[in-house]
Amino acid sequence: MIHKRPAQNLNEGFDEDGRKISPHLPEGIKNYLIDIDGTITDDIPNEQPERMATCEPFPDALEVLNRWFDQGHNIYFFTSRTEDHKKVTEDWLDKNGFKYHGVVYGKPRGGNYHWIDNHIVRATKFKGKFTELTTRIKRVEIFKK
Repeated sequence: MIHKRPAQNLNEGFDEDGRKISPHLPEGIKNYLIDIDGTITDDIPNEQPERMATCEPFPDALEVLNRWFDQGHNIYFFTSRTEDHKKVTEDWLDKNGFKYHGVVYGKPRGGNYHWIDNHIVRATKFKGKFTELTTRIKRVEIFKK
């Protein structure tokens, strides 16, 4: 890919007892996982792959995501498209000038995602336009102690 570069170097992680744990990103750097269909372009179902090559990107998505990439953040697309759609997807991203580190295929379809992880996870629901992010306090589900 003409816009890909290696993801940020990771810092070694250690727990309170000095045991090695999963590495972490440098301060201020984020791993962005961004959906494709309905988020950076029209909502195209896997059953209509012929539309994937000709759809137009949302201009605000292209601008914001490329700015985040240039700021040093890691940009990964996480899509319900399958590996069968890899060529058309990556050709489209490159043709339209998206800068990114990689694409993860096979995200479960249907929405209502609930991510459980031992790392900080922040979710932002796309509502029609990419803008700068803002911080708000929201109610979240957590595990009982």
